[in-house]
Amino acid sequence: MKEEVTMGNISIAGNGELERVQRKHYGRYASGILVLLLVFLVVRAFYNGMIDWNIVGEFLTAQSIIEGLLKTIVMAPLAMLLGLVLGLAIALMRMSQNPVCSTFAIGYMWLFRGSPQLLQLFLWYNIALVFPTITIPYLFSIPTIQVMTPFVATLLGLGICQSAYTAEVFRAGIISVDRGQGEAAAALGMGGGLSMRRIILPQAMRSIVPPVGNEFIGMVKATSLASAIQYTEILNAAQRIYYVNNYVIELLIVATVWYLFIVSLLTIGQNFLERHLGRGFERR
Repeated sequence: MKEEVTMGNISIAGNGELERVQRKHYGRYASGILVLLLVFLVVRAFYNGMIDWNIVGEFLTAQSIIEGLLKTIVMAPLAMLLGLVLGLAIALMRMSQNPVCSTFAIGYMWLFRGSPQLLQLFLWYNIALVFPTITIPYLFSIPTIQVMTPFVATLLGLGICQSAYTAEVFRAGIISVDRGQGEAAAALGMGGGLSMRRIILPQAMRSIVPPVGNEFIGMVKATSLASAIQYTEILNAAQRIYYVNNYVIELLIVATVWYLFIVSLLTIGQNFLERHLGRGFERR
């Protein structure tokens, strides 16, 4: 008579052979059904709710919405580029052996990470109250209000704030590279700057790209804050329309659709970039 002993999902038959037993995961089935039910109820509620979907379709490609979309597409990369450039500089200063540079970098990150982005946007937009004119002696003097347009205030407010966060991302990526890489570069006669450009940063990019990609996606959504200072991005364009026709929810859904569209494209691009940089490091 053969005996069978079961341990977990492995069954030991009487002849000593191991057989895998398929277990029934009732919890998985129940949770999956519950999630599908909740999704169905939410979709059904919005479909039957007091939403005029014809208005959503009508304004999805309205001229003012498309103009706001284009301004968002322009602002997000520019602000992120400013954040990356300043962030890399601040990260290198933070890691510097110079106490003045290191202290300045710490204070910079403390200041701009410690205050809300919306507050920084208001400060830049109203900076003319503190400095009425921008003057370079013997060259020119111009009223600050002519320079600090909603576009410039948004670029500086979002970009500088972003740089404080990006600096820590760069620093984390740099210190993740083995110290021996820098020592090997020094043994080959490379200076600190050259080894950073040719050896350290290329290896650090594999650790830097995923969080920077997330920050870029966050930047796209952060441009909506600029509606508070009259920069006409997607949300501001939608607000201007629903102030007139009172289709508030419909226009907010339009803005949501476009934000989701941009974020989806960026997510796909980030995945391809991560795969490219992670070649040879994939988990098997």
